[in-house]
Amino acid sequence: MENLTLGSLLDVIGELFSDEISIAVSNLDNYVYYRPSKRVDLKIRPGDPIKEGTLAHKALTSQLKVSEFIDRSVYGVPYHGMAVPFHDGEKLEGCVLAIYPAFTEGKSVLTVKTSDGWRPIPFDEVKYLEVRERKTHVVSKDVSGTHKNALQEFEYILPRDFFIRCHRSFIVNVHHIKDIYPDTHSTFVLEMDDGAQVPVSQTYASYFRKLLDF
Repeated sequence: MENLTLGSLLDVIGELFSDEISIAVSNLDNYVYYRPSKRVDLKIRPGDPIKEGTLAHKALTSQLKVSEFIDRSVYGVPYHGMAVPFHDGEKLEGCVLAIYPAFTEGKSVLTVKTSDGWRPIPFDEVKYLEVRERKTHVVSKDVSGTHKNALQEFEYILPRDFFIRCHRSFIVNVHHIKDIYPDTHSTFVLEMDDGAQVPVSQTYASYFRKLLDF
């Protein structure tokens, strides 16, 4: 235990929450540790300054625990999180942050651009989303179209109980998966109920299996 460094301890703690929660540690001016999760990555790097308006800045300024929603204007993605300041004796030293995805409530459709206008598609009718030729394509039973959002943004918008990121280029609706086939080592191919085949990459395979419990 004497040889356990702070960084290795935080890595172990991060493993407990690696699917959902990113962890960051700061001093009074900069971030000194950051571990992203599969669900949210603010692209923080050790040495990055603490931006005004962030949870870290609010916790250090108030010297109180802060828990709130931060919109996309700060890091390019919206997130929820909690920041807790820590002290050495009575001297403020920094803060620890838990960062988790923000899910947009109240929406139930995706409005896609089609060849002759726009079409709202209910969430439950969306089969999968695919990034192709630098555009996000939304595929449903009756219509397909494109959307201005990047795939990462949809991870925060779509209901996570049935939309799963399975590849850097795909998010699928599990209600439209017909069969799951093994592919290469630790990867899968999904056959959707419209006959389309969607890959599950090695990066997302364990997360995918965990959520679908197989």
